Amino acid sequence: MPSLEVSSPITGTVWKIVTQVGDRVEEDQPLVILESMKMEIPVPAPEDGVVEAIRIAEGDAIAEGDVIAVLRTD
Repeated sequence: MPSLEVSSPITGTVWKIVTQVGDRVEEDQPLVILESMKMEIPVPAPEDGVVEAIRIAEGDAIAEGDVIAVLRTD
């Protein structure tokens, strides 16, 4: 099964991780919530799949383009 890396669309801080490894997610379901300039920005799953890895932790500072999660797609 193919894997899909999910990248951060912005530079900011990881405010909350709302999924766990092994969770089945649907397209557009939030994976994590980032904080930037006092705004909360959800990062959605780009397609249906299973969370294979989460590469960040709450409180991490991340840059635009950093890989935050890996999905196994069906």
